[in-house]
Parts: sequence; C-alpha cells; structure tokens
Amino acid sequence: MNTKVPFKSGFVAIIGAPNVGKSTLLNQLLGQKIAITSEKPQTTRHRILGVAHLPGAQLIFLDTPGVHRARGPLNERMVEVALNVLGDVDLVLFMTDAASPDNVSDEIILESLKKKNLPSILAINKVDRVNKEKLLPLIEQWHEAYPFRAIVPISALQGIQVNELVKEMVAALPEGPQYYPEDSVTDMPERFIAAEMIREKVFRLMSQEIPYGVAVTVESFKERPEKNLIDIQATIHVERESQKPMIIGKGGKMLKQIGEQAREDIERMVGCKVFLKLWVRLQKKWTRDEKAIRRLGY
Repeated sequence: MNTKVPFKSGFVAIIGAPNVGKSTLLNQLLGQKIAITSEKPQTTRHRILGVAHLPGAQLIFLDTPGVHRARGPLNERMVEVALNVLGDVDLVLFMTDAASPDNVSDEIILESLKKKNLPSILAINKVDRVNKEKLLPLIEQWHEAYPFRAIVPISALQGIQVNELVKEMVAALPEGPQYYPEDSVTDMPERFIAAEMIREKVFRLMSQEIPYGVAVTVESFKERPEKNLIDIQATIHVERESQKPMIIGKGGKMLKQIGEQAREDIERMVGCKVFLKLWVRLQKKWTRDEKAIRRLGY
C-alpha cells in the first residue's frame, strides 16, 4: 500500500537578542544571502521573510530585529516589529547566545512566549565558542525556563547542527500547503535588499557610533536589459553633520569602498552588472523623529 507522506509548511519567527546570529542563521538555512549581517548589534531593522524549500516541507522564516530594552523611537519601533511577529506564526525559533547570553533580552522574549503560550524551539547559538561542559547546565536551565519542543545547540556561522535544527522545526510544523513557488526565496524586492546591502557595508566599514545614525534609500533602480545592466542610485542618510565627511572619507575614499563592496554583493544577487552611484545626505536627528523614521521606510 502506497501511503502518501503529508506535506508540512508554516511560518517560523526567528527571534532573539541583538547580535545573536539570527540573520546569519537565516542565510545559512536558505543557502544564500538575503539578510545583512555585521558584528555590531541591531544591524537588522526590518522583518525579513525567507523561504526554505525542502523535500515534503516549506518553511517560511521571519527574521526580526533584535529584542532589547529600547530607548528612542527607532529602537522602540524595531522591538515592536519583532514582538508583533510572534502573533502571526506557527512556530517560534528563539535564539540565544551560548558564549554571552543577553539576560535582559532573553527575559523579555520569554515573557512574551509565556503570555501567548507559543510553540517554540530554542537554538543555543555560537556553541563553537564555549567549552562543551558548560552546555549541559545551560540546556538544563532552559528546560526549566519554558516547555520548548526541542533545544538544539548550533553554530549558525559554521553550520554545526543546523540540519538537526531543521528536522526539529519540520517535525513541529502542521500539515499545510506550499505557500510560495519553488523559485521564491523572499518577498522582499531587490530594491530593498540592495539598500540593505549598502547599509551593511556602512556597518562593517565604519567606526562604532556612525552606523546607528545611518539609513539608506534607493532613489532609482533601472534595469537595462539591452546592456545586461542595472543602474542604481542610492542615498546614505546621516543624522549629524559631522558624520557626512566620515562616510565620504578623504578624497571620497570611504564612500568608494562602501560602493564597491555593496556593488559586488548586489551583482551576486541580481546576476548581472550593476552601476551604483551613492550620495550622502544630512537628515538631522532622524532616529528621534517619528515622521522621518516612517519616511525612511521603518
């Protein structure tokens, strides 16, 4: 007798403290880069959707901004985005950092899980950075904190135990339809991802305080199929006059470096040549201005 294996699908929120590795894990799960990453916390500011296609299953991941005790309108908006996602998913993938747990953020997330009694899996990330004897007491501590469907120690960066994590997520999901066609990896337009890739380079190349006052908007995204080229014009918005010359750099050197590195990533995404022109514009105190935050896409 030929028994058909049921197809499983569902929406999975990836949630955790800033810099815990959520975007790195999403890129690892999808096998390609759609979410930007950096060593600096609060790199992710939007809810990013990514679709993983597996034999007999489809997982739709929602990568969220890092949850933290927010100060200021922009950070409050980011935390609100992260926690609001929890109400719209079939499963929560809660990530914590084995090497340096963020107790405040973890507690905020745990409280939300308990209030909503949400089915959740815990991924203890960065296990490659801790001694194995420290892991067992940590796992035991989390077992007592919440009735997780599974607790999986992983390294998102190195891919350690990520397949095991995927198996646990598929097992926890309901039977369901294929929500997205097989060639679909995200619902985010290329224009949005291009802006994020530019912002990532600012995060990676600039000193500590600069990136948090930066936003990027794409003013023009023109496809020129006859030349196998995409022409992109984008603006890097800064909130203080002093930040502008830093991003431009001496003789335009820093801006050129940001542009070159971003262009290479965008070309990998779109599969053709890209002409990228960057501008830097002052948008005074935009991170504290509700209207400016909305205007810049947050």
